[in-house]
Amino acid sequence: MEIHLNPLNLPSDQQRPFIIAGPCSAETEEQVMTTALQLASKGCHMFRAGAWKPRTKPGCFEGHGEPALVWLKEVKEKTGMQVATEVATPKHVELALKYGIDILWIGARTTANPFAMQALADSLRGVDVPVLVKNPVNPDIELWIGALERLNQAGVNRLGAVHRGFSSFGEKIYRNMPMWQIPIELHRRIPQLPLICDPSHISGRRELIAPLCQQAMDLGFDGLIVESHCSPDEAWSDASQQVTPDVLDYILSLLVIRDERATTEGISQLRRQIDEVDNQLMELLARRMRICREIGEYKKEHNMTILQAVRYNEILEKRGAQGSLMGMAPEFIAKVFENVHEESVRQQMEIINKD
Repeated sequence: MEIHLNPLNLPSDQQRPFIIAGPCSAETEEQVMTTALQLASKGCHMFRAGAWKPRTKPGCFEGHGEPALVWLKEVKEKTGMQVATEVATPKHVELALKYGIDILWIGARTTANPFAMQALADSLRGVDVPVLVKNPVNPDIELWIGALERLNQAGVNRLGAVHRGFSSFGEKIYRNMPMWQIPIELHRRIPQLPLICDPSHISGRRELIAPLCQQAMDLGFDGLIVESHCSPDEAWSDASQQVTPDVLDYILSLLVIRDERATTEGISQLRRQIDEVDNQLMELLARRMRICREIGEYKKEHNMTILQAVRYNEILEKRGAQGSLMGMAPEFIAKVFENVHEESVRQQMEIINKD
């Protein structure tokens, strides 16, 4: 279905993308106000803090709920900043709107649950408020788009997507793997949808926030939502991924914002060269598939199995080594030839099973 959107109309200055900043969770009134005043003094226009905190295991700090909304309302009145918080149930929506919360966001666990998303969409019917939807915990773009569609069908037109990375198992650099190709594909499908990066949840470590912010800008993201705390080491939740307002201001001051609309004649010529090479690639792939179909005919005639494991491993090893010599990552080459092999098998299956 087609998504119909209105502009988010979030405040920002001319030198930076729009920034939503604040602590992971609203812990105390003093912590909220101290952080908010520090961020406001740095030119921040939007303040975030979690009133409700969905935690992986019970027994952790899960937020103060309604009392935290009172503190956010106070931030709005004293600083002039817009305020944002996460909602996961219709009751959360009701209370957030009651206290004048300007921006709502929906967390990764909620996005992954169509029942919860439909309940939230129903509770937001007829309400004109910006809603930011984080990607689901698993790398499923259809689930992400489905969550956005449910809200849009309920009349929520001021939507944004937040990229916070995807869960994976085992040792890794990032808390949540970026998998940039998924938000890039989301932008391709819904180009008018604002994309916001959450480097705090992707990184899980404050020292990785700065390069992730720059990478998001290089990829054309519209804004950032960053966790900032007046005393991050003492935070009650996600301490390791929060930065002070001073550090955040420094990170933002170093960002290089690129103009994706600036297209010179030089890059146009290079793109024409890429188009020409892509056409050659398509012709070569078509030629390869014709040969694969001939092999399929031969296997059918001689009653041979389609999958020849030794030959497949030989291709992957040989092309991986060749790719390395040509300056390409072996993992990339492996993915390319895995997909090529899958299509080759599919075409040979059609031939062998044809009456």
